[in-house]
Amino acid sequence: MKQDNSQELLSEESRKEIFLAIVDAQDHEMDVAQSHRFVMERFGVSESQVRDIEREGLDRQWPPL
Repeated sequence: MKQDNSQELLSEESRKEIFLAIVDAQDHEMDVAQSHRFVMERFGVSESQVRDIEREGLDRQWPPL
């Protein structure tokens, strides 16, 4: 099975920006699915990338946490 290497193409700075957008969207009354769709469209990333970035941001306690 081919593994998605697109995560490696995003810099940490880009991933942090995406994480901030996810958190901000959820803080403004979007549910998880809505926030993921919003970020996917805004940044042109896949659903799996959004989930991975969200997990990474939570694990590493990125701002605004």
